[in-house]
Amino acid sequence: MTLPGRPLRVAMLAPIAWRVPPRHYGPWERVVSLLTEELVRQGAQVTLFATADSLTAAALSATAPHGYEERPDAGGAGPDGAALDVKVEEALHLGSLFRQAGQFDVIHNHADFLPLSYAALVGTPMLTTIHGFSGPGILPAYRAAGGGTFVSISDSDRHPDLTYAATIHHGLDLSELTFNPRGGPDLIFFGRMHPDKGAADAIRIARGAGRRLLLAGIVQDHAYFEREVRPHLGAGVQYLGSVGPAERDRLLGGALALLHPIHFDEPFGLSMAEAMACGTPVIAYRRGSVPEVVGVDGGYVIPEGDEAAAVRAVHAAVTFDRRAARARVERLFTAPRMARQYLREYHRLLERPPAVPESGRAARPFTPLAVPS
Repeated sequence: MTLPGRPLRVAMLAPIAWRVPPRHYGPWERVVSLLTEELVRQGAQVTLFATADSLTAAALSATAPHGYEERPDAGGAGPDGAALDVKVEEALHLGSLFRQAGQFDVIHNHADFLPLSYAALVGTPMLTTIHGFSGPGILPAYRAAGGGTFVSISDSDRHPDLTYAATIHHGLDLSELTFNPRGGPDLIFFGRMHPDKGAADAIRIARGAGRRLLLAGIVQDHAYFEREVRPHLGAGVQYLGSVGPAERDRLLGGALALLHPIHFDEPFGLSMAEAMACGTPVIAYRRGSVPEVVGVDGGYVIPEGDEAAAVRAVHAAVTFDRRAARARVERLFTAPRMARQYLREYHRLLERPPAVPESGRAARPFTPLAVPS
């Protein structure tokens, strides 16, 4: 993808909670990695703003050596004895990008609401992928930033107060997710140990179905884990911790079904698409993006809290057409498709006459572009 005479220059702004790509957990960082690498393959000139230990074929610009969630001294003192402050890490990270903004045609923000405060100060247009809302308290930042520059990751995650340029579903690198036509006898749960994700529900469903359950994911709510999960470990329930890409591929492909009995409005649910890519059907409660991602050929969407229906779905999964789940992902959730859609939105953004930055600095020259079909 090029502008007249040169490649499109994209500044890709990642969060700095985890490395890009993450070693195990970090769904936003994983999507940034998938998109960045695919844009490079499609000819864009991408600079990834992420942690210094990130791995990419793009140019890398970094101020933070490691993700603040995985530093050995996380929550404690830094090498100089000073307490680490995540806000300072993020301010340095954002400041680095916006000082270089004039070198790019487009800034692509994956770092939530804070960069929105800086966008009006530079002439380079910014597109923001909203990976989810942590709460209503962050909405004023989005409302103040104006409409038309936001991308939702599912139709169900759109907020009625905001205007969106498009919905672009996440895309996967299918070479990392092996189709397994047979699966296995066990059930798998992939997600944070938190009431939202329903690990305790998954344990009850697995026991109701008489199946062994493997749990994988970080412990985000320690009280919940100790109260609702740990007491049940050992009797047909095994906790594996947070696992990396290779182990995820093996576990998802080797399962009878992925249990996803959530109690919140899932913005997208990357693990559901990953399971389907391996041919493993999803058994999920109908919340948020679940019907949109799973559809009718990716598994079973059942009413929230209906554990009896979930148990019946486990029994039905034995004869599930695993090729249909894989075909759904090949059709809807690939990295090349995701990158093409974002390139189209970049070009639509560049078609607009440039806004005058509030800083008074010169805006980019305006070059009308044809929008790719």
